[in-house]
Parts: sequence; C-alpha cells; structure tokens
Amino acid sequence: MSKSTSLPLTLAAGLALTSQLALAHDIRAKRDANVPAAFDILQASASTDGRLATFIMEVAGNAGTQKPKKVGKLQGSKVDAYVWPTKLDPSAVGFEKSSGILALAITAHPDFDDTPLFDENGDGDPNNDGADWHSHWVVLVEDKACGGGLKVRDVSPGQDVLPATAPGLPLALDSPGMSPLIKGATIRITVPVQGAENVNFDAVAAKLQVHEQGKVPLLCVTGTYKVASGTLSLPGVITKK
Repeated sequence: MSKSTSLPLTLAAGLALTSQLALAHDIRAKRDANVPAAFDILQASASTDGRLATFIMEVAGNAGTQKPKKVGKLQGSKVDAYVWPTKLDPSAVGFEKSSGILALAITAHPDFDDTPLFDENGDGDPNNDGADWHSHWVVLVEDKACGGGLKVRDVSPGQDVLPATAPGLPLALDSPGMSPLIKGATIRITVPVQGAENVNFDAVAAKLQVHEQGKVPLLCVTGTYKVASGTLSLPGVITKK
C-alpha cells in the first residue's frame, strides 16, 4: 500500500511564500520508495512563448501506467491526476475572477466521461473516453469536508462564469481538448493561455473522488501520491521560451 499525504489546509500560507521562492524555475524532488513509481514526481517545469504554455512533469517510473479501478458508476468513482497548480487567475482561461486556484490537470477515470466535445480514443463515440488520460483546467478551493483539504469548486452551470468548452458538470472544470503527450517517464501538455510568464506553479500527483451520494462537495481531492515541492508552496516559475 502506498503512502498518501493530504494537501495542506494552510494553502493560503503556502501561496504567500512564493514571492520568497521566485529564484526557482524548475522543481526537483528526491525519489520516494513509498510512492508508486508512476506518480513519484522527480522534476517539473513550465515555459511559455506568450501564447502557448507547456507544462512538463517527470516521474520515477512509466507515467500513466497506473489508473483507478472501475467501480461501475459515477457516484463514488475515483480519479487519478497529474496536476500543475498555478498562480494564474482563473479568469485567464474563462472562469470567474479570483474564484480559487487555477490548476492544469491530466486525469484518468474509467467510470465517466467529462470531455463530451472530443473523441480522445478515436472510436467515433465521444462519450466513452474517461479512462484515457486527458486534460482539464480546474479551479480548486479549500474544503475541510475533503480528505485532502481541497475540492474542485462547485458551481451552477448557466449561472457561474465558465469557459465555452466546460462540459456542463456542476464543477469549475473545463475540457479544452488539448491532448497530453505521455512517453516513458514524461508527461507533457501544451495549452493556449496568455499572461503565464513568471507565474508560479507546483506539481502534484493527486487522488480525487466523486461524492458517493452525488452531493457537494461533488469532487474532492482525497489525498496525494506526491507533492513535488513537499509543501505546495508553488516554487516553480513559468519561464519564457
């Protein structure tokens, strides 16, 4: 059984430390034998040309080879994710301004598909791709009801501000259709976003779960496999290409 650590509830304090850590660009971490190799983050980096931003994560083993087990229904289903929390404002990609922590996530979850506009596996059915690794922008907020102290922000579609490619779930979650590249130990994703230069970020391998009764908080971070910085202090800096 792998060790699972909780994301700190003192996230605001961690964010405040980023100004002291601005000299760091990449994030490097030591190998941890207690973490599954597919989620044992060793290095993370990010860069931008002003229009596109590329996020990279390197792990100790073969990335993407471990996924949650299927439970057969949405309620109570689990999600594994490679996540880059950032200090970008959520409005940068179409969410409500100052509504939480904007994070880029590469996720897999075999029990539901939350990318209805895209057919990731190319079989002609856009509604059966959840088990394949795919990308999301999410807005995270603190919630003590969640085991990891954070949740994907609950929203009301049609009332809250959401990006045009949001899948219609009651979550601050966007499905932009940008495909991750996973090869060997490396996860790489390039997304359109402006204003990313010199913005801080971190790298996390996380566990999430949908509420077992479909209530709020609907999608909790239940724990982490590993936080690259160790403290979620967002010490990385998105550099200019």
